[in-house]
Amino acid sequence: MTATAPELDGIVGWVVDLMETLGAPGVGLAIALENVFPPLPSEVFLPLAGFAAARGDLSLVAAIVWTTLGSVVGAVALYGLGAALGRTRLRAIADRMPLMKLEDIDKAEAWFARHGPKAVFFGRMVPIVRSLISVPAGVERMSFLLFLALTAAGSLIWNSAFVLAGYLLGENWHIVEGYAGILSKAVLAALVIAVVVFIARRLTGRRRAVPVDDAPTERIPVTQPAPPVDGSQPTQRLPRHPGAGGPPGPHRPHP
Repeated sequence: MTATAPELDGIVGWVVDLMETLGAPGVGLAIALENVFPPLPSEVFLPLAGFAAARGDLSLVAAIVWTTLGSVVGAVALYGLGAALGRTRLRAIADRMPLMKLEDIDKAEAWFARHGPKAVFFGRMVPIVRSLISVPAGVERMSFLLFLALTAAGSLIWNSAFVLAGYLLGENWHIVEGYAGILSKAVLAALVIAVVVFIARRLTGRRRAVPVDDAPTERIPVTQPAPPVDGSQPTQRLPRHPGAGGPPGPHRPHP
């Protein structure tokens, strides 16, 4: 397979070598690694595989099948990582992290319990998220068969769209990279904004929650009674209690 010189540089050239050496399984291996290491651009690998299929270097069906298989293998590796981490270790790590509370983990777990299947399925079609979503699925021990089915279905849709785009565009397969790059940057920007907003709110909440011991106290001056004019010492009156001193009450005869 041949392509223009700039597109053969770096990672893309490595994927081309894989496809020339291993065929469709080569691009499947690249996609599996992309799931574990998100910086690897699947949005480049997939249309490149479609271009290779258009040239007859490999079968279109084989390109889709192997890339989907690679996505599932990579997702299963991250699922296993999340399962090995577990809820107990995750909560212990979160408890030691600054600005994090165990309540945040509880809310995330409750959200995933309600929307986990949808998150796994649609997350497979969102850059960056498509790799990360497998970790909480493993932590929460989502049914493995359900996880496999949702991951395979979401990956099949995503991979087929990009492989077919490269197949139809032919020599212009790299156009897909431009549009996919915009989507990836938008998702990354949204994630960064979400993190910044979370940190800002947490810091603001800490400043507002002033401990009672640290709150300023108001000192009330104690006024002393003025001494008598004749210089005598003031007398202190004790409270009167019933039956202790005072004029006697009326005499009651004993029966």
